[in-house]
Amino acid sequence: MLTIAQIDETAAAIATRQRPDGRLPWHVGQHTDPWNHVEGAIGLLVGGRRCEAEHAFDWLAGAQRADGSWAQSYTWDGSVESADADTNMCAYVAVGVWHHYLLTADPAFLHAMWPVVEKAIDYVLDHQAPGGEVAWMHHADGTVDRRALLTASSSIYMSTRCAVAIAEVVGHERPDWELSIGLLAHAIRHRTHVFWPKPRWSMDWYYPVLVGVLRGAEAAERLADKWDAFVVAQRGCRCVSDKPWITAAETCELVLALDAAGQAAEAVRLFEDVQFLRRDDGAYQEGWVFPEDVWWPGRTPPWTSAAVLLADDALARRTPAWNLFRGDDLPTGMSADEVADHLGVDELRSLDSPRTA
Repeated sequence: MLTIAQIDETAAAIATRQRPDGRLPWHVGQHTDPWNHVEGAIGLLVGGRRCEAEHAFDWLAGAQRADGSWAQSYTWDGSVESADADTNMCAYVAVGVWHHYLLTADPAFLHAMWPVVEKAIDYVLDHQAPGGEVAWMHHADGTVDRRALLTASSSIYMSTRCAVAIAEVVGHERPDWELSIGLLAHAIRHRTHVFWPKPRWSMDWYYPVLVGVLRGAEAAERLADKWDAFVVAQRGCRCVSDKPWITAAETCELVLALDAAGQAAEAVRLFEDVQFLRRDDGAYQEGWVFPEDVWWPGRTPPWTSAAVLLADDALARRTPAWNLFRGDDLPTGMSADEVADHLGVDELRSLDSPRTA
């Protein structure tokens, strides 16, 4: 596990990337996107930099559009780079806000951010298909790409569970969100054919476990199934199965998935393996290419370092938010079996076709 001094260094490395308005870009001179911005804010908070983390959330609240979305990306100077809206990126604010509450137990922040979370989740779930999957992209010209991504819908499942938890604390009932959670879980577990096939990508492999759709024997079976395709001994997890790229963020998300699935020893070994990507300043290289043994692509994004801090927190159980991705206290909504009963056999059969653009 990391030492306290190492945690401080890594949080400081994230903070040095923060722009005056609170944004957390990928790299010097590069863009900011909402999902990775929230991940960076979570890393700041894990590292004890609450003021910087809340500054990041202030920017997010100010940048939210009237419909509840954010632009897909913003330039280094803060202007909109891509006005399209990625639904998964828009939903992740709920995870960041819930993590803040778990760690600080501060209801004032939760109440202040509730309108932002509510608008964002309502926007995202407006893109949910009857069978549960969520369309991944709403273009600036008004057209919607109805294809759904397994990783994105899995992440939205986690975000919506956090949003329901927030709603309960602030005194709001959102039974429609609870139904959406159940629909998402049902699609991820039983209707994988409706998702845009991306078998090369490791995130599609471990995300259903990471977010809690799969637990127990199902989780163990899924992680074992493609372990050799994605995990390189003593190095970490590949980003894609057919490329020699090890990435720190994917490795640490897999660590979180393993820990949540009860495979703590394997999680610790994998976390130790990826420490070779740590730089002297505490930041983490985004990735590494073998057998050339070179850094790739030469960036140290805040979200990469944040993923490391999240994994360390989960394994060491340092903060009150250590079990964020275990989701022990998160609402589960309508169960997958209840959703099947709710929809009925005939309706389920009518939904059994992949979404197209």
